[in-house]
Amino acid sequence: MQKVSSGAQLSPKAKRKSISYDKYGYLFVAPFFIVFLIFQLYPILFTFYTSVTDAAGWSKILDNKVVGFDSFAKLLDMNSNVAPFFWGALGNTVIMWVCNFVPQLGMALLLASWFTDTRLRLKFQGGFKVMIFMPNIITAATIGMLFMSLFGYPIAPVNTLLQQFGIVNSPIEFFRSTAISRGLISFLQWWMWYGNTMIIMIAGILGINPSLFEASLVDGCSSRQVFWKITLPLIKPILLYNLVTSLVGGLTMFDIPHMMTQGNPNDTTNTVARFIYTQGFETPNNFNVASAASVILFVIIVICSLILNAIMKDRSGRVPKAARRAAK
Repeated sequence: MQKVSSGAQLSPKAKRKSISYDKYGYLFVAPFFIVFLIFQLYPILFTFYTSVTDAAGWSKILDNKVVGFDSFAKLLDMNSNVAPFFWGALGNTVIMWVCNFVPQLGMALLLASWFTDTRLRLKFQGGFKVMIFMPNIITAATIGMLFMSLFGYPIAPVNTLLQQFGIVNSPIEFFRSTAISRGLISFLQWWMWYGNTMIIMIAGILGINPSLFEASLVDGCSSRQVFWKITLPLIKPILLYNLVTSLVGGLTMFDIPHMMTQGNPNDTTNTVARFIYTQGFETPNNFNVASAASVILFVIIVICSLILNAIMKDRSGRVPKAARRAAK
């Protein structure tokens, strides 16, 4: 058996086979990790660090001292000057999130079931989906400014129409009412996001094995029975995804309340994200308090996400009984 001498050269084909392409994979994923480390991980770690320091102004942001959990104590002690505003903002945020997410999820499920029901055969589905999804591509700041102009006082389109039709005799200060202000913010959050939720639901339903729906048609199941017994149980992971992402987005709500009401009237539309913004970037620049509030919000989101995961998790990991019966 002949051996190849050390001085022998490999053929081009052998060279191509010996080249390792692993390093190119690392090069392709490197930009993501670089951006993540600089713009996400570092700010998160810096926020945790700032929350336990005395950084109470621009001069202290870099030259600060570790003081422990004093900032957390201020937010948890209702006798302090910032705790009532923080917990009030958290309550406002939860109220407006619930008021927009419950109808958002309900409407998304209803539309998704209609668009995926083969027996309905809805026409112009693509056009309806585009129109429903359209508000989601408009920036929240733009929508906030638009509706602030529409519902302005004393001269604005909505007030003008109400007076012309004789519904009211004098202009209404919509943003002086807590109920109307919260209602408008909740409506805008719903209007912007129910189309996105609907698209995700449709994708989840289309991922279900079609044979289950075909078997249910053969058995004479109604659309309602198919939805409750087959569709809904099998899209629980998609529901969990929507719940968690909506929870994160709802508790960090900022753009629309800030642009429309600036937290008014009397801080009843102030959100946690806006509280963090005002504490950190408006006088007196309490970066430590803002960071501590961010950490508390982070912990609340993690705990709520774990609770939702525990509630929605399918521990059996099996197809629901109704679906198994339909497939037989």
